[in-house]
Amino acid sequence: MAAELMSGRIAQMERTTSESQVRVRMNLDGTGTSNINTTVPFYDHMLTALAKHSLIDLDIEAEGDTHIDVHHTVEDTAIVLGEVLRTALGDKRGIRRFGEATVPLDEALAQAVVDVSGRPYLVHSGEPEGQQYHLIGGHFTGSMTRHVFEAVTYHAGICLHMRVLGGRDPHHIVEAQFKAFARALREAVESDPRTDDIPSTKGAL
Repeated sequence: MAAELMSGRIAQMERTTSESQVRVRMNLDGTGTSNINTTVPFYDHMLTALAKHSLIDLDIEAEGDTHIDVHHTVEDTAIVLGEVLRTALGDKRGIRRFGEATVPLDEALAQAVVDVSGRPYLVHSGEPEGQQYHLIGGHFTGSMTRHVFEAVTYHAGICLHMRVLGGRDPHHIVEAQFKAFARALREAVESDPRTDDIPSTKGAL
């Protein structure tokens, strides 16, 4: 089923395939509370950080064929997350549209720049060679980080430039990216007190 706008900037969606079942509910005007269970513990940790630092309330329940690999569950959750974000944003009237954050986590440093443009695009760079092969928390492969951002940006219709500026610990490198994305997204989707117009010269996003 398609994502459904409930009220204000609250949206939800359920998606069922032969590989996974995912339910996401989002409140863009929340306080960062979350209830997340994807059956992939490290992914739960990252999505909890996303909610906390974006001040977006998230309820996520997902399960899938993790006996094969966590890939389907992780990717499908990101797809639904993107669809719900796009729906919750509505016509994007009165938002700031752009957001930027550079976030450290000990030795790791990540920069995220977001444009709620209506045009999906991802630039993802800077991860050290070998990061993609690390198995973090026993389940989450490092290569899934980019895959999550690809799915979210495509289905939300946003542009994201993510750069890893430094890092050694695989856990820290991923977490710094999720936190940077959260802070940039928070700025981009929040209301601009100076205008209630659509922030585009085209009049639509």
